[in-house]
Amino acid sequence: MTDPAPSSDGTAPAAVDQDSHASPASSVSLASIVKAYDVRGTAGTQLSVDVARALGAAFADFLESQELIVAHDMRVSSPELSRAVIEGAVRRGAIVADAGLSSTDQLYCASGLHRAAGVMITASHNPAPDNGLKLCLPGARPISRDTGLEEIRRGAEAYLAAGEIPERGDGRSEPLDTLPDYVRTLHELVGVPTRRPLRVVVDAANAMAGLTAPAVLGALEQLMVIPLHFDLDGTFPNHRADPLDRETLRDLQAAVVREGADLGLAFDGDADRCVVVDETGTPVPPSAVTALIARREVARARAAGEERPAVVANLVSSRHVTETVLEAGGDVVRAPVGHSLIKAIMAEHDAVFGGEHSAHYYFRDFFSADSGMLAALHMLAALAETDGPLSALVAEHDPYPSSGEINSLVRDSGAALDRVREQSTSLRAAQIDELDGLTVVHWDEDLDPEDRWWFSLRSSNTEPLLRLNVEAGERTTMARIRDEILAIARDEDDADQAGPGAEAVELPAGASGADVPSWVRSRLRCPDCGGELRDVEAALQCTDCARRHPVEGGIPVLIAGRHDVPTA
Repeated sequence: MTDPAPSSDGTAPAAVDQDSHASPASSVSLASIVKAYDVRGTAGTQLSVDVARALGAAFADFLESQELIVAHDMRVSSPELSRAVIEGAVRRGAIVADAGLSSTDQLYCASGLHRAAGVMITASHNPAPDNGLKLCLPGARPISRDTGLEEIRRGAEAYLAAGEIPERGDGRSEPLDTLPDYVRTLHELVGVPTRRPLRVVVDAANAMAGLTAPAVLGALEQLMVIPLHFDLDGTFPNHRADPLDRETLRDLQAAVVREGADLGLAFDGDADRCVVVDETGTPVPPSAVTALIARREVARARAAGEERPAVVANLVSSRHVTETVLEAGGDVVRAPVGHSLIKAIMAEHDAVFGGEHSAHYYFRDFFSADSGMLAALHMLAALAETDGPLSALVAEHDPYPSSGEINSLVRDSGAALDRVREQSTSLRAAQIDELDGLTVVHWDEDLDPEDRWWFSLRSSNTEPLLRLNVEAGERTTMARIRDEILAIARDEDDADQAGPGAEAVELPAGASGADVPSWVRSRLRCPDCGGELRDVEAALQCTDCARRHPVEGGIPVLIAGRHDVPTA
């Protein structure tokens, strides 16, 4: 693998030293659009034709093989950007298959079948003015900032700085129709039983499912597909192509009820994510979809002779996912949030399936790539195997009340996370890990149902945001833990008053212990003897050793040995 750099003999330009102000390339930076797992920015400005061409050339330089498949979605800017990527790659000697209009999982399928690298021009669920590139290695293997994107970025910056892309080798492009193989592959992986006809409403959001849903679902005689917004239109005239936004589901929910459909499917812009609604129009939690598909995939793998098939679930998936996989005879591997991370962990453990709370679902037999359409086929097959409604099927996979993901805009997400972490260390019977942010589990079968809960609190990689997910054995418990964690995380003013003292236990404002959040208050103990604490005026007092621990500025200060036992 090489770094590009201008040369009259056709070799790649050397990567620019971004710290060198003397270099004419010092002002060329793509850092704002090359993200952790893909490229994304405003088309025409941040992601211009020149930038796309340079990225295509740099990717060709990075690859060990010169075979490359390029596809694009229906965004207004996508055809032009696709041509630019192809042009840049061809100039560097790549043999490019131009796959034209495609969903992202369709591109992954082609990459897997042809053992070729891939570039998908799409901005997924982003607004219409945006666009981007998703890149993969042969076999649909992921690329992240740590495994190649950074090197590709530097190469593209060097080409932009040089103002030219030297020709190398005998590159060329040729058309490739990937849709027939994609349809055949999905139908071979999941068969939908014919014993029961199903009516399904599909909302394509004027995006790529408008191409793939008729080809995949429309070919099944047992399905009556009721189309919604199937016309490809990169301006998104009806609603955003983001099914995780409940507002975008309104058309689908109404159509499912109006048509008496068995279920509804909503896809994002590049159709690699799928959100399901039941026959009442109620959205099915992604964790329930993960549990349902995981049980099916574990059973299939065990029937084929695997002893303990692995399933990967990110750490904010429902506790029920783990319970379902273990009951089915599989093992669960927890993963941080992020599709490249999940794909890598799936490969490490040869996992049969992986699920994310963001409605991405990964399949080992689909090159460990994610596919919204394949997940949809699993849901249709599972429903067709029963006689009841989808709501009944889902009910057994959604037993625990959850908050969903709640984003909080805070001034200092690291400090807010530290406040919650500091509280959590004082809780008895709580398990704490920091695989991705902070996860606190207070869940044991010996506990009363109302005292079983867990939460995950993570910082955004790109914004001053905290992302909270809470699940509990009872709805009232979930609401209480949710509100109390949010109060601690968002209580920046009190955090400022607390100062830098590492020994102080920082809690929301209160005149006495009675105002401390109940889930924390009930578990606080005297730091000297471990005795229980009772509320007294402006303090907490140990019921065993009688030490008083003052509340200063609304914050109980629990420091061993600091306060003497009162003499009177």
